[in-house]
Amino acid sequence: MPNPFQPILDAQRANFLTDATKTYAWRIDQLDRMERMLTDNKDAWCAALYEDFGKPPFEQLFEITVPSGVIKYYRENLRELMAPQPTPIPAGLEATGNRGVIYKEPYGVTLVIGPFNAPILLLLDPAIAALAAGNPVILKPANTTPATAALFARLVSQYFAPENVTVVTGGRAEISSLLELPFDFIFFTGSSAVGKVVMRAAAESLTPVILELGGQNPTIVDATATLDIAADRIAWGHNAISGQWCIAPGYVYVHESVADAFIAKLKASIVKMYGEDPSQSPDFARMISEHDAERVASYIQPEKVVHGGRFDVKARYVEPTILYPSTWDDPALQQEVFGPVLPVMPYRDLKDIVGVMKRKPKPLAAYIFSKDQSTIDFVLGSLSFGGGCINQTNLHCWIDSLPFGGVGNSGMGKYYGKAGFDALSNTKAMLIGNPDIELDVFPPYAGKDIAKNLSVFS
Repeated sequence: MPNPFQPILDAQRANFLTDATKTYAWRIDQLDRMERMLTDNKDAWCAALYEDFGKPPFEQLFEITVPSGVIKYYRENLRELMAPQPTPIPAGLEATGNRGVIYKEPYGVTLVIGPFNAPILLLLDPAIAALAAGNPVILKPANTTPATAALFARLVSQYFAPENVTVVTGGRAEISSLLELPFDFIFFTGSSAVGKVVMRAAAESLTPVILELGGQNPTIVDATATLDIAADRIAWGHNAISGQWCIAPGYVYVHESVADAFIAKLKASIVKMYGEDPSQSPDFARMISEHDAERVASYIQPEKVVHGGRFDVKARYVEPTILYPSTWDDPALQQEVFGPVLPVMPYRDLKDIVGVMKRKPKPLAAYIFSKDQSTIDFVLGSLSFGGGCINQTNLHCWIDSLPFGGVGNSGMGKYYGKAGFDALSNTKAMLIGNPDIELDVFPPYAGKDIAKNLSVFS
């Protein structure tokens, strides 16, 4: 049975092989179209996000503002990013008239598979980088956000030619069919389990991939931390999108000397942000499905609840919940929670807890709240993770100049800004020789000063 998506791939590849997508004009045109698609339809995008899982207004606009900022970055920097880059070579080669140049060329047809939690932003940010780098794009929005996926299907066909950008909707069957095809690049954002499926499929055609996955992200609050600041930023970072952020603080280690004070401030921060009954807050989103609400609710241990603990599976609601004191045996610490249930553990010795964390799968993010530089330096030097913040949470992943991505179980490859352009481009390294200057490194070697000849490479 023929693959239903083969014609889409064939049309985009035929377009790519004309070299049309390599031009500055094509890239700028695609970026302009993307920006118009976002801004012309802002109200429709916001309504779809609210329909899918009750995203509050700030989080709705965030999903439009961030991609618009990424487009602005590429529009302002594209000529420089596309330009051949001179690079140093050994002095001996340079003296004989050679020079090094790095060219960036697009890979080709790129499949971007997006997640549900930020269904506009996390689908379009990789797509924008791919287009800036000169790649046609096939978008696969999450099927668990049906209103947003349907809007993508309608609007992309209005703003883009299908040989440049197109959309495939559907679920597991459609993704399986897409992954059977030999794309030139695949960008996947989602769970580690599905990331392994994507990587296995990509291996069949040796397709390069970026996998932006997840993990149980650690947060450390030491005895020197400003607790009010730490509490506010952790409360927001953990509970925004109802905890459904791949970069959300997954658990907190707090020094025992400030643990009680921190817990009190964290509870107060949650109430300040979402009220005594977050189910009535216009700023608190819902879980993406009843299944996920039930899953996250199952992590709540009543005897450890110091705040929250209520849930309504049918309403896809789980209250912002703090579990304290947690241990590594607790259900909420066996996997990424991906919901508004936060385990908190007291600690006494920093080296001990870093040793524990180092034996866990490498997380996508980590956060440190401290005013002690030696503590900060020790954690950064010892613990491996994709990226993170000092005395802040979550915001690092929206800054163009900070490459974003995971390591190990939390993913591979980095994007955003220049890193995104570079990741979606093949680095073509060239040695440009002078056709008029002799460089005798060829046989026969008898009678030649081999060491002198080889010295041009050092």
